[in-house]
Amino acid sequence: MNSIKDKRIHFIGVGGSGMSGIARIMISAGAIVSGSDLKLNSVTENLQTLGAKIFQGHMATNIQGAELLIVSSAIDQQNPEIAEAVATGIPIMTRAEALALLMEGTRSVAVAGTHGKTTTTSMLTVALQSAAVDPSFAIGGMINSSGTNAYLGGGDIFVAEADESDGSFLVYKPFGAIITNIELDHVDNFNSLQAIEELFLDFVGTIQIGGFLICCVDDAGVRDLLAKIRRSDIQVITYGKSEANFQITRIVLEPTRSFARITQNGVVLGELSLAVVGEHNLLNATSALAAGVALGLPASQLMDGLASFTGSRRRFERKGEVDGVTVIDDYGHHPTEIRVTLEAAKRYATGGRVIVLFQPHRYTRTEAFSNEFAEALSLADEVFLLEVYAASEEPIPGVSSLRIAQRMIENGYGQVTFEPSMLDAVAAMVKIAKPGDLLLTMGAGDVSSLAPVLVKSLSERN
Repeated sequence: MNSIKDKRIHFIGVGGSGMSGIARIMISAGAIVSGSDLKLNSVTENLQTLGAKIFQGHMATNIQGAELLIVSSAIDQQNPEIAEAVATGIPIMTRAEALALLMEGTRSVAVAGTHGKTTTTSMLTVALQSAAVDPSFAIGGMINSSGTNAYLGGGDIFVAEADESDGSFLVYKPFGAIITNIELDHVDNFNSLQAIEELFLDFVGTIQIGGFLICCVDDAGVRDLLAKIRRSDIQVITYGKSEANFQITRIVLEPTRSFARITQNGVVLGELSLAVVGEHNLLNATSALAAGVALGLPASQLMDGLASFTGSRRRFERKGEVDGVTVIDDYGHHPTEIRVTLEAAKRYATGGRVIVLFQPHRYTRTEAFSNEFAEALSLADEVFLLEVYAASEEPIPGVSSLRIAQRMIENGYGQVTFEPSMLDAVAAMVKIAKPGDLLLTMGAGDVSSLAPVLVKSLSERN
C-alpha cells in the first residue's frame, strides 16, 4: 500500500464495479486518483465525493500528470488514453494486476468459481467483520448492509472476488482460496470445459505455500479438480452436503430463510441460520465459514456474522411489493444460476406464480446454452425474453433470444413471449400480475433497470 501513497493514478473505465472498488481502496491508501468512463453514474459520483477527478469520455488530455494507468479489460487497446500513456512512457496495469498489488503483504483470500463468487465474498467479509478483524475487501457487487463493494480495512486480511472469465485471476497469488464450483462458461474465451478446468488447476498452483484451498465436493467439476491437485504444501479443506471436512446436514429451506447444521470433521459446530434463501446460499455460507476458521477465527463468531448477512445487490434482491405482487431483481445469467434462483423464487412465492423477465447476456453464451436456458427457464410459470445484451460482442448471425423461445415452445416448456421492447415487456407483466405473484427481472445486462419501473408501474395501474 505504501507504494501508491501520493501517487497520481488514472483509471480507464472507472465506473465498472471492479475498477471503482480498486479506485476506492487506492483513495483510502492516499493515492491521487482520476478516472474516465463513457457514462457517469452513481458510482462515479461517489468517487468524486471521495476526492477523485472524474472525466466523461476518453481523451488523451485526461491522463495529464498521471504516473500509472489502470485499465479495465473492457477497454479497447486503441483507446486514446492508452495510446497517450504508451507514447509518453506511463506504466499501464490491468485491473487484476492492480488488485494483486493491493493484496500484497496480506493474508489474502481469493473467492473463485463459476457461480456464487460475489455472494460468497460478501458473506466471508461480513463474517470476518463479525469476528472483529476489520478486513479489506474488493467485491464485484455491493453488500446490502454496508452499501459498498470495496474498503481498506485496518487488519491484515484482504478478501477479493476472483473472476475467472479472462484468466486474469492467476496474478493474485493469494494466501487462501475458495472454489465454489466449476462449469463451462465464458465461451467467448474458453471453448471447452477442459480449458476451464485447466485454468482452475493453474489457479490452485498460485496459492502461497502454507496457505489453504476451500472447495465444494458436491460439485462434479471441483471433484475432477481435486483428483488432479498434486500440491502437498497447502491445506485442502472440503465442504458440502456429502462427506466433507465441513458438512451440511439437517437442511431446512423456508420461503425467506435457510437453516442447516454444520459439522467440522464430525464435530458439530452449530446451527447455521441465514436470512437469505436457497440451498446454494447454505453452501456459499459454509465455504465462508471454512475460510474464516482456516484463518484462525472462532466458528461461533463467524456464524453470528453469517446470520446477519442480508444479501448482495442484484442477488435475489427484493425491490418492492405492490398490492401483493413482489418484484425481485437477480444477476443470474448462466443456466445453472437461473435454475437455482427459480427454485428459490418458487419457494419464496409460496404458491403464487413466478413471472420472469430474462435478458440473455452475450451472443456467445446464448449460442452455446440455448437449450440449457430453455430448460432452466421452464421452472417459471411465465417467461418474457428481451433481446440479447451484447456487452462488448458483435452480433452472431442467427443468434437471438428468439432461439431460446423457440426451444421452449418445441419442448413444451410453458408460456414464453419474445418481447424485444423493454417498455412493452414491463407493460405485459404488469397487466397479468395478480396478488401473490413474484415478478423477477434476471440477467447481467441492463434488465436490472426495469425492476424499479415494474414497481412504479404496478403502483400506478388501476
